[in-house]
Amino acid sequence: MEVKRRTVRSLITKLGSVSEQTRAEALSELRLMTKLDADTRPLIADAGAVPYLAETLYSSAHAAQDDAAATLLNLSISSRAVLMSTRGLLDALSHVLRHHASSSYAYAVQSSAATLHSLLIDDEYRPIIGSKRDIIYSLIDIIKHSGSSVRSVKDALKALFGISLYPLNRKTVIDLGGVGPLFSLILKGFATGVVEDATAVIAQVAGCEESEEAFRKVSGIGVLVDLLDGATGSSMRVKENAVAALLNLVRCGRERIGREVREKGMLVVDGITDVSENGSSKGKSKAVALLKVLYGGNNGCLVRDERFDSLFNQQECA
Repeated sequence: MEVKRRTVRSLITKLGSVSEQTRAEALSELRLMTKLDADTRPLIADAGAVPYLAETLYSSAHAAQDDAAATLLNLSISSRAVLMSTRGLLDALSHVLRHHASSSYAYAVQSSAATLHSLLIDDEYRPIIGSKRDIIYSLIDIIKHSGSSVRSVKDALKALFGISLYPLNRKTVIDLGGVGPLFSLILKGFATGVVEDATAVIAQVAGCEESEEAFRKVSGIGVLVDLLDGATGSSMRVKENAVAALLNLVRCGRERIGREVREKGMLVVDGITDVSENGSSKGKSKAVALLKVLYGGNNGCLVRDERFDSLFNQQECA
């Protein structure tokens, strides 16, 4: 381990060299070390590499920017606290994301978004990152930009999902125009993985009062209901996300949106039932809750369907 420490210190010293070639070689070695040797990650982070790496994200040299972003991503796996305590790190990540369509290297954009997603695993960092409106704006711009690669879109969506896990951040996503691009990804027929990630974000964003008007503007309820129609061939994960989004809309919205969900949801009862029977444990629970919304619950129900009596009772006893 001592040999590794000496090697790390030597490489980090080289990051401050006046020689561009020396810096580039050190960056490349650090990237490889953090990829192949998990034990070196905390050594590199604790030895002061992060400020150098953050500064390199502003580099116009694509290779250097790529190596720095990838190294930060690897470090974020085990040294989130060090990254988050480094002054200017979030601004540097934001810089890469903001210039995704111009000067930033595509792979650096992907690594920067993935780094945010990694940092957002710790719930204490969600309000901090969510307060950076420029980051959220840039992530939204990535998913709506026609030139973005599928990988870039998926990484941006994962970061937006982590941000949206913090309730107060959902309004910011809406205010910055995130709802329209999220639904556009569904309507444009992107690959299943993209639609799964987009609906996961939509389900979270639906959990705030401001979602009602934003979803109305894009006919969001209709889109979500269509995803539950067996004819669309949606994956189970997409169906679970659609169920969660509809349920959150009912819980956070006014009675008007509740009526609309009930009316349109009755058209895809079979799809919701499929989730209640074959989805994940969390998906099953939410599907049953949505069915109770549609049928008014067991007591005084608006519509009676004996198919769900045992299902509702099982949930109550669980």
